[in-house]
Amino acid sequence: MKFLHTSDWHVGKVLKGRNRLDEQRAVLREVVSLARTHEVDAVLVAGDLYDSAAPSAEAQELVVQALMALRKTGAEVVAIAGNHDHPRTFDAYRPLMNIAGITLVGSVRTADSGGVVEFTAPHTGEPVRVAALPFLSQRHAIRAAELVTKTPAENSAGYDQLIRDLVTTLTAGFADDAVNLVTAHLTVTGGALGGGERAAQSIFEYHVPAGAFPADAHYVALGHLHRRQTLPAACPVVYSGAPIAVDFGEQDNTASVCLVEATPSTPARVTDLPLTSARKLKTLHGTVAELGDRAAEYQDDYLRVFVREPARAGLREEVQALLPGALEVQIDPEFRAETPATRPSRTRDHTTPGELFAEFCGERQIVDDRVQKLFTRLHDDVTS
Repeated sequence: MKFLHTSDWHVGKVLKGRNRLDEQRAVLREVVSLARTHEVDAVLVAGDLYDSAAPSAEAQELVVQALMALRKTGAEVVAIAGNHDHPRTFDAYRPLMNIAGITLVGSVRTADSGGVVEFTAPHTGEPVRVAALPFLSQRHAIRAAELVTKTPAENSAGYDQLIRDLVTTLTAGFADDAVNLVTAHLTVTGGALGGGERAAQSIFEYHVPAGAFPADAHYVALGHLHRRQTLPAACPVVYSGAPIAVDFGEQDNTASVCLVEATPSTPARVTDLPLTSARKLKTLHGTVAELGDRAAEYQDDYLRVFVREPARAGLREEVQALLPGALEVQIDPEFRAETPATRPSRTRDHTTPGELFAEFCGERQIVDDRVQKLFTRLHDDVTS
């Protein structure tokens, strides 16, 4: 059988205030197109379909449309909740999605109540079993009393053991004549952060080793870490990575989905299928003149710009006029004025607001007569 593994869509995520729903829609169309082209039997979405537990109506509409489009390719669709998703909402929509042939797993379930999804591969007729483990936060895994009375190492071990027990229970029914799969949203020991994850829910005090997954699993489809990577284990333990960079920390990641082929008697083969619809994220350094010389190269990219000049009035606007995709403009640290921890003592008892503002500008190396004149005019307007 063949299936696609994808995760961490983060639909609804904005970048420095820029709405990216059109990009997200284009990327998900790519995923649907790949599912159709490769005639896959299933699509596993390993969590974080949304960027927020309370997504906008537009974000919800896009996710529902994408899931239904994947189902219309003939593939079985199984999606679990990640740390950004609302598990109870997933479970509330579960009966309706089941009618459409889509399986949502929002909360941890026992095998016989939906924690294991079973189906027959549409194109090959092979039996398939998917053990589904949505995101489980440490606050639900460890009682408050244990957090107080035990050491961090003991608490970490407790979380590790809980996840191991859940995986063992969910995979107990794996069979020799089936393709046995696991999909989970969690941190595996040794995994590399992609650069845009929510740090509070990616901390490595709460992680599980790749050895927690059984050797008779043909493939473990993971979500949570945004970088495409495979962890060493007795079976393939794989993060598909995010299909779109959610922040500039992920600008060097390669966006892709995993095409996996497996039979009950052979190891899984994994092929990365690149995704190219999203705009690239880039970080640039240079003077305004240097940035202007390179502007044509980056007209289609979202940019984080570090200007190698002292701050002055209108600098941001100059850069954004040259580079319309510049979402973040900062002064390069080398040219950033140091802010004193404490203001030096005054030698005069009466310092005018204009003198205070001039001192403020001097401390930050802002040398621009227009700024001082504007301050004076605004001060006069307010006080007159």
